[in-house]
Amino acid sequence: MWPPYTYHHLLAFLLTFLSYVLLHSSRKTFSNVKVSISAQWTPSAFQQNGSTSSLSPGETWEENKLFADMGEATLFLGALDSIFLFSYAVGLYISGVIGDRFNLRYVLSFGLCGSAVTEFVFGTLTEWLQFYNVYFYCFLWVINGLLQSTVWPCVVAIMGNWFGKSGRGFVFGLWSACASVGNILGAFLASSVLKYGYEYAFLVTSVVQFAGGVVVFFGLLTSPKEIGEFIFLQKQVTVLMTRDTDSQRPLISDDEDELCDEYSIQQRDEEPEPQPKAIGFLQAFCLPGVIPYSLAYACLKLVNYSFFFWLPFYLSKNFGWKEVQADRLSVWYDVGGIVGGTVQGLISDLLGKRAPVLAISLLLAMGALVGYSHSPNNQLVNGALLATTGFLIGGPSNMISSAISADLGRQEALQNSQEALATVTGIVDGTGSIGAAGGQYLVSLIESKLGWMCVFYFFIIMVG
Repeated sequence: MWPPYTYHHLLAFLLTFLSYVLLHSSRKTFSNVKVSISAQWTPSAFQQNGSTSSLSPGETWEENKLFADMGEATLFLGALDSIFLFSYAVGLYISGVIGDRFNLRYVLSFGLCGSAVTEFVFGTLTEWLQFYNVYFYCFLWVINGLLQSTVWPCVVAIMGNWFGKSGRGFVFGLWSACASVGNILGAFLASSVLKYGYEYAFLVTSVVQFAGGVVVFFGLLTSPKEIGEFIFLQKQVTVLMTRDTDSQRPLISDDEDELCDEYSIQQRDEEPEPQPKAIGFLQAFCLPGVIPYSLAYACLKLVNYSFFFWLPFYLSKNFGWKEVQADRLSVWYDVGGIVGGTVQGLISDLLGKRAPVLAISLLLAMGALVGYSHSPNNQLVNGALLATTGFLIGGPSNMISSAISADLGRQEALQNSQEALATVTGIVDGTGSIGAAGGQYLVSLIESKLGWMCVFYFFIIMVG
């Protein structure tokens, strides 16, 4: 059923998986520390931590205060989520085109390292310097959205280069768990250092992400075509090292002649193969299936990312659980998404069709949302309902953003003559992010005016 895989396939799988795990772990940090940030941005922060006596009366907290109360801070946090997702969506449209025209490894590494630096400035440096400014936060989150948008189209394109359509549903279903694994990792990293201050949560995840970007830059091969070049360089280094140990050898030895002849023969053999030409943005947008799946993903990603951004906040405020408890309980949604993406991807491979699997899962998801909206104040029951909801919503979301995007970017209409994988992935994920961006502000608005029950009704409409 599946073609044989090599060490290089495994390495590409693991490094691309690691890239998005680290990106999502740092992204998850922001949602996990919202309660701490909103408290820091309001006067109540100084009352809660008992530091009022050590401050100058009156003016001191006024200088650090961004908002008059927690309600205003919550609305601004929702606005930041929307700002991030809008810039992320715009960046995806651009990054997909860039990914099909430049070296994917360079673009991927730049996005990982640049985003890590931006998040460090946003969450850690500003707190260390006691610098609080609404416009500066908005600016940083726009830059962060643009930088993070380079990662997903690149990793999906690299995976599409290494893995063919046979067995893609299962492989991509398993691989697309990277976002959920990143959420789990981010939740545990943030909760483990949150007692020292939210700035240390940003510090830990941004440093780890930057290190991951360096590893990807030096260790990732973006396609099987690079294996030949890599092997040639290895042989060349071996010959040069051997030459250095023998100063009496001529400048050009017989081994080097053979090596050069081998490489030139290899180049001549590969010359007849035409290089794929990158497809235009409008051409990719008009490919069969791209628009319907993009619109469906916009609705689905709105719900999925609402859970991503607001679940710890909801659990803490609605049930009165501690922020650390809410962070760790929220990972069950991601556990459900991991299992859902893998199982549903495997089923779609066996059936040879992906749409029926998605339709059935989303119909069941509507019932799961109704059930979760009536969850009792019990962490065990809440976790079980969360896992079920994640299975039915996160699973289809993972499939559309990975396996289906790869199918669309490698469909027969292209006849293997045009490079479109990164562009198509950017369009699908970009359209989804536009829906998610608008949804985050709506969630905060609906919650502040009508309550959380109406938020869940909104989710049911979007899934249906």
